[in-house]
Amino acid sequence: MNTQPSRCGLVALIGEPNAGKSTLMNRMVGAKVSIVTHKVQTTRTRIRGIATEGNAQFVFIDTPGLFRPRRRLDRAMVTAAWGGALDADVVVLLIEAHRGITDGVREILERLADQMPQGRTVALAINKIDRVKAEKLLALSAEMNELRDFAATFMISAERGKGVDGLRRWLGEAVPEGPWLYPEDQIADVAQRQIAAEMTREKLTLRLHQELPYQLTVETESWEERKDGSVRIDQIIYVARDGHKGIALGPKGETIKAVGQAARADIKEFLGREVHLFLQVKVRPGWLEEAERYSEMGLEFKDGDS
Repeated sequence: MNTQPSRCGLVALIGEPNAGKSTLMNRMVGAKVSIVTHKVQTTRTRIRGIATEGNAQFVFIDTPGLFRPRRRLDRAMVTAAWGGALDADVVVLLIEAHRGITDGVREILERLADQMPQGRTVALAINKIDRVKAEKLLALSAEMNELRDFAATFMISAERGKGVDGLRRWLGEAVPEGPWLYPEDQIADVAQRQIAAEMTREKLTLRLHQELPYQLTVETESWEERKDGSVRIDQIIYVARDGHKGIALGPKGETIKAVGQAARADIKEFLGREVHLFLQVKVRPGWLEEAERYSEMGLEFKDGDS
């Protein structure tokens, strides 16, 4: 019988875009709850994944990547990222082994020093370790710890799972004592309809090029539970321009058909049941300036911020 007190806490994963935060959270949770692409600025919302380690439960906040914002959506994403870090009991800063200490990493370290409350536990995770030699890793770890006194440093490959178990065990001891916030079998606190929309947006992001993925959003318009146990999901893809609609649809609708098939397969696997997915593309020129769109993404919309 386990007589140890239960532990529970919020864990914020922060870092530059593409540092591997979503991949790490999915690895920790054991299921795909956050979308992963090779394009930067993919994560827009603070997706919360839930994992357990022994008597401890930790709730991951997969924050948007930290970067210099240019547009309203960018600013809302960066605000969400820092809000997640400030809310958390434990912060894990991810950096890429092969990129080292970039200007972006230095900016994050400066902001951590300025804004992070005293006593907050901050760990370092050097990701993608399979891309560099051991000597370079050790030098990078030493230099980072000279810049900030981290509570712990981990060498990991989130994609391959190397070193992740050690980080998980450490987090189990680092989060504070307290009752669990979620049932043991729950892996996310984001509504299923939002995760489904994110999965469709992932497939669009992977198939489309250049700026278009940042000019569209996906919303689940309706979710119908059917008597046979399946679910019908209707989603709207909002794009900013007429030309974008044609690109999203593709020649003879081939692009949207392929996106729908790939998204349906992911949503089916996530839900564990049959899925009927219907996609519609709509032109909405001002969606990047609409408060309702930001609310759907779980982001804060500030008046007067353009």
